[in-house]
Amino acid sequence: MVKNVVRAPGLVNFDFSAFKTFELREGMRLQFRTEIFNATNTPYFGSPGSVGPTLGTSTFGKVTAASDPRVIQFGLKLLF
Repeated sequence: MVKNVVRAPGLVNFDFSAFKTFELREGMRLQFRTEIFNATNTPYFGSPGSVGPTLGTSTFGKVTAASDPRVIQFGLKLLF
């Protein structure tokens, strides 16, 4: 049996979050949040031949899948 013939691409991940809190009145605050996942928009490719890395198949060594691109979400939180 042959080991370590197929290597997958590396993975680099950078997530970012920022928030600002506003004082509405005594004991009540409003928080605005921004979260960015995969901030550099680096593609995350699947493993080569992710269906089944078997020698001799037509998908051997081919990357056929990728993950989600950059995702940005906003949120408001009321603290009381």
